[in-house]
Amino acid sequence: MKPIVKAAALVATVTLIGLGLFQPTQAQKKIIVGVSWDNFQEERWKTDEAAIKAALAAGGAEYISTDAQGSTEKQLNDVNTLISKGANALIILAHDKDAIGPAIEAAKAAKIPVIGYDRLIEDPYAYYLTFDNVEVGRIMARDVLKVKPSGVYVFIKGDPGDPNAEFVYGGQREVLEPSIKSGKITVGAVQSTEGWKPENAQRNMEQILTKLNNKVDAVMSSNDGMAGGVVAALTAVKLDGKVAVSGQDGDKAALNRVALGTQTVSVWKDARALGKAAGEIAIELAKGTPLSGIKGTQIFKDGPKKVPMHATLLKPIGITRSNLNIVLDAGWISKDVLCKGVDPAKVPVCK
Repeated sequence: MKPIVKAAALVATVTLIGLGLFQPTQAQKKIIVGVSWDNFQEERWKTDEAAIKAALAAGGAEYISTDAQGSTEKQLNDVNTLISKGANALIILAHDKDAIGPAIEAAKAAKIPVIGYDRLIEDPYAYYLTFDNVEVGRIMARDVLKVKPSGVYVFIKGDPGDPNAEFVYGGQREVLEPSIKSGKITVGAVQSTEGWKPENAQRNMEQILTKLNNKVDAVMSSNDGMAGGVVAALTAVKLDGKVAVSGQDGDKAALNRVALGTQTVSVWKDARALGKAAGEIAIELAKGTPLSGIKGTQIFKDGPKKVPMHATLLKPIGITRSNLNIVLDAGWISKDVLCKGVDPAKVPVCK
C-alpha cells in the first residue's frame, strides 16, 4: 500500500472510532462463561469442572464460577453475581428446578444464554445438556435384574426436587414393572433422599432394613454416592455382597465396589464428555448461535411440564464386573484404585 493510501485509511479508521462506529477491541473481547454449581459434595463435579475449564481454555474463553453449597437462595444470588462479573453465557447446575426461575429471568433480561447442566431447568430459554437419565435407570434395572430376577426390591431415589430423580426412577420401573406385576419382584420400600446425600441414604436404608427384618434382595440406588451409604448399611448387617446394588456416575469408590462385588453396576456417565460439551456449547451460544443451531440438538419434551426444550443427551454405559476394562482403558480410573483389595482370580482386569 502506498503511503498516501495508508494515511487515508488511518484517517478513516480514526474518524469511525470517533463516531463510535468501529471498535477494534470489541471483536477481540474474551468470552466469559459463568458456572453456578449447586455444590461439590459429589466426587464427579470436580471432574466436570476440569473438563469445562479445558474446553473453555481451548476456545479462548474465561471461566468464572460460584458454589451455592446446596442453597437455593445463595444460587439465585450467585447467578446475579456471575452476571455482574460480565458472564456472556451461564452454565447452571440447578439446586431446585422450580426455584431457579428468577435466575433464568435475570439472564434472559440481560440477554445471556443459559445451559441447564445435567439437571433439567424446564424453561425454553435454557439449553438442556445431560445424559439420557431415563436410560440410566433402564441400564441399572437390567443389570440388577440379571443377578436378582426375583425377590424384595428397595428403591433409594434421589432428591425430590431434582427431575433427574424421577427420570432415573421411571427408567428403573419401566424395566422392572413386568416382574413386579407378575409377583416375581416385591417392592419393599420407595424412599427419596434429600440432597442425594450418602449419609441420608444410609440412614434411610438402615430404617428400611429394620422395617423389613433385613429381608432385601436388591437396592435400586439412584447414584453412586448414595450406593456408598446403602452398602455401609448392608455391611453393618453382614449383607454386603449378598444384596444387588445399583448406582450411577462412575465414582472411583463405586467402581472399586463393583470390582469387590459389593455393588452390582455403576452407570458411567463420562463427566469429561459432558463438561467438554458444556464448554463448547457455551462458547457457541455466547457468540450468538441460536439454540437450534447447536450441533446434535434434539427436542426434549419429557419433563414434568412437557415443555419442549432444545437439548443434547449423551449416552450412558453400564459398568459391571464383566466390562470394567472400559473405564480402565478410557483412563477414567487407575488399576491400583480400581483393584484395591480385589482378588485378581475373581476379576480378570485386576490380574
